[in-house]
Amino acid sequence: MKWYFKIFEPFYQALKNAWWYYTEASRLRKFKNKHLGEDCFIIGNGPSLNKMDLEKLNDFHTFGLNKIFMIFKRAPLKISYLVCVNSLAIEQCYEDFENFKSPVFLSHKASKGIVKKKNHIHKLLTTGGISWLFSETIEKPIYEGVTVTFVAMQLAYYMGFRRVFLVGVDHNFKQSGNPHEKQKMEGDDPNHFDPDYFKGMHWHLADLKGSEVSYALADYAFQRTGRKIFDATVDGKLQVFEKIPLEEALKMAKKKK
Repeated sequence: MKWYFKIFEPFYQALKNAWWYYTEASRLRKFKNKHLGEDCFIIGNGPSLNKMDLEKLNDFHTFGLNKIFMIFKRAPLKISYLVCVNSLAIEQCYEDFENFKSPVFLSHKASKGIVKKKNHIHKLLTTGGISWLFSETIEKPIYEGVTVTFVAMQLAYYMGFRRVFLVGVDHNFKQSGNPHEKQKMEGDDPNHFDPDYFKGMHWHLADLKGSEVSYALADYAFQRTGRKIFDATVDGKLQVFEKIPLEEALKMAKKKK
């Protein structure tokens, strides 16, 4: 039976993907160059967010990642787009995604049968695992690149943003084990802005080296088209993008209209 599966598995996958193309791909086209020439902030989930005045970001277009909505209880942050492709985060927070007020982008595979169909929810045909390719269109399969931040960068590129500023992408995790390993977070979560972020829950260990490969691809994709990604994370450890102080980023970035 193994040989039988190997022969027909590609056809089976193509059939599964065909339904996504039919139901979801066309819904994504409205975002093509929607923000051509504009600027945005991609907001990570690192503890450094606690060192910022987050309300200042409300003047700009923003991408929030995973469980960023947990910060709403202490800061009235307005998120333009929410992105999540991690299966554990989607399982834990499907109701939050369903009730979110702004457009939400989720992994089609990870959210299938979990998240209800809503007008504001959009499904991306993402490929997991160790795959590295920067996709210039989201109307076809895109690579997760081992970090949701990479997916947000591809979305920002597709939407036409000229400059992207990173905040809260600390690139610094206190963890023990192999990258992508599933573990239960015992005690407070030291890796995110809220100690309850993954407290008592399962999470996947970060892949810092893999993330750096993805970020290098994104940096090249933006620069070769005359665009730019800046890292304005407070005390961030990432060394891929040009670093600028947060205050400089806030002065440089164009405010949303």
